[in-house]
Amino acid sequence: MPNAYDLIETTWITLPDGRRLAARMWLPRVQTPVPAILEYLPYRKGDGTAPRDETTHRVFASEGYACIRVDIAGTGDSEGVFDDEYSEQELSDGEAVLAWIAAQDWCDGNIGMIGISWGGFNGLQLAYRRPEALKAVVSVASTADRYADDIHYMGGCLLSDNANWGSQMFAYQSRPANPKNRADWREDWIKRIAEMPFMAADWLRHPTRDDQWKHGSVCEDWSAITAPVLAITGWADAYVNTPSALAANLTAPSKALVGPWEHRYAHIAKLDPADFHGEVLAWFDHHLRAEDNGAQDLPDYRTYMQEHFNPTMQNKPRQGRWVAEAQWPSPNVRDRVMFLGADGLSETVTPGQRVVRNPATLGQAAGYFCAGMRFENELPGDQTADDAMATCFDTGPLAEPLEILGRPRLRVSFSVDRPVAQLVARLCDVSPEGVSQRITYRALNLTHRDSHETPELLVPGQRYEAEIALNECAHHLRAGHQLRLALSTSYWPIVWPAPQAAEVTLHLESSTLTLPERRVTTEIAPQNPGAPRDYPTLKSQVLRPASGTSQTIIREDGTVVLDTFDDYGKAVDPYHGLTVGSHVSMHYAIHPDDPASAVFASDWTFTFEQDAWQVSIDTENKMTCDVENFYLWRKVTAREGADGVEVLVKEWQETIPRGFQ
Repeated sequence: MPNAYDLIETTWITLPDGRRLAARMWLPRVQTPVPAILEYLPYRKGDGTAPRDETTHRVFASEGYACIRVDIAGTGDSEGVFDDEYSEQELSDGEAVLAWIAAQDWCDGNIGMIGISWGGFNGLQLAYRRPEALKAVVSVASTADRYADDIHYMGGCLLSDNANWGSQMFAYQSRPANPKNRADWREDWIKRIAEMPFMAADWLRHPTRDDQWKHGSVCEDWSAITAPVLAITGWADAYVNTPSALAANLTAPSKALVGPWEHRYAHIAKLDPADFHGEVLAWFDHHLRAEDNGAQDLPDYRTYMQEHFNPTMQNKPRQGRWVAEAQWPSPNVRDRVMFLGADGLSETVTPGQRVVRNPATLGQAAGYFCAGMRFENELPGDQTADDAMATCFDTGPLAEPLEILGRPRLRVSFSVDRPVAQLVARLCDVSPEGVSQRITYRALNLTHRDSHETPELLVPGQRYEAEIALNECAHHLRAGHQLRLALSTSYWPIVWPAPQAAEVTLHLESSTLTLPERRVTTEIAPQNPGAPRDYPTLKSQVLRPASGTSQTIIREDGTVVLDTFDDYGKAVDPYHGLTVGSHVSMHYAIHPDDPASAVFASDWTFTFEQDAWQVSIDTENKMTCDVENFYLWRKVTAREGADGVEVLVKEWQETIPRGFQ
């Protein structure tokens, strides 16, 4: 029978320096101490993650776990000033939070951390620091390398989501504490806005893999993590490389689980939801309660092997099957080398050259970088139009199925006509009807061909070599389908383009594609999560339903514009009565002949109401560039009361040299 528990809306955790962090807790009504589960985020326990928390922590508490959801310093109701993502302050505070939980009379000293994205990151990062009470981690959609696999850079290329995510955090950090919890909310609100970092600009000032990104990258020393880790993600998510990397490299017990999901916990995913609760509870029951439930015997790598399903940008069920590898790396996966030739991909070397050059608008079928953050129209669609602008290498129709599991590697010998250039590789599954589905992709800034720490400008006409390890994938190509390698010098709007249109010449005799081909005689039981169990949901009063739109237009001069609008709705929380509404519009524009014409802009609005208290926050953001510089601008307007009296208006702007970008 499920345990009864008490919900404590706000309790305070006092840090060693006197600052207080706000926590929401679900405490089982039991006579003996119990293990605890911590989720540690900057997204506001009282409203930001409350709908999701209702679906998770209530379930875990009913199974006898004490659940604690803590706001990072300077966010939500917590005191202090927020400084940066995964900062030393955040992680040292996290250690203090773990020690505080372990010292409570309701905790038996065994703590697990859970989180998706930010919470998945800092769960790994805190495990890296080895606090005594942290005994197990469930890390969802996270990274082991903050430079290589996050929202800022990919292969040394700047991602447009660096500006987009910076604009989102700007809006998030502009929100005030709840007056019911903080009598000083107004003074603190103004201070938060006035002192908040310009994160998009700060991140842009670190275009190489320097100490900014090494901090918090657990790949710096895999052996440092001793707590067992269950790493989970989905193939529609942006964070696909970490679970297999952890399973392959950690010396601590580690298991990888990759489903078809987008950037959400699996039980609330729009793409084939699954029993996330069962996975988490089994992991924590074994590692926090010492239950012999088989969690330690799971295959190293369980994954959903996808197949062609006529892709659209809308959410629709995936096609495929669950498979498992008892060991990772697996003896069932062997390298299969294919050569780039004048006639496509082949098993033999052919000399010659192929030129890669394309309009800056290539990438319109790419979808949103991190699917799951918007409402709809965010998945990669049919790649045919992008393929037509790219330089493609196809196999013939496959005589037998081909199964790929791992990270394909592209090795190219090339010369280029510009000192800064990009190369983007996509693998696609092309059906007999000609529908092209993206399997995986990856971008490389060719000035980073030898090092992400010390890039070097290219000498036009000189011959170089480079390798691109494409993102992790699991894909089954049916007989009769074709495998396509599509190469381009840009991928907008996911990748911010190089300053000038470049032409990359491939020297085919030294260019290869290595596939991690999976061949299995007898499959082991995949032990897939199964369908989601019933779970509670937040019974909010919805005043405005959520919705989203997306529109692409072409201006008279040929500029391609993508405008999106996501209304996150407006609702009243049933526990404390806070009414919250929010929406965001995003704008991307680029001219096909001018990469330096790229524009990103976003505008966020938040409104809060509780009794007679009302505030609203509007944030505006824009990023443009020319050949030499990036230009960033942002503005916040904070208002109070029913009449919307302005409390604070502030603007920031930064000019940052492009350097090797």
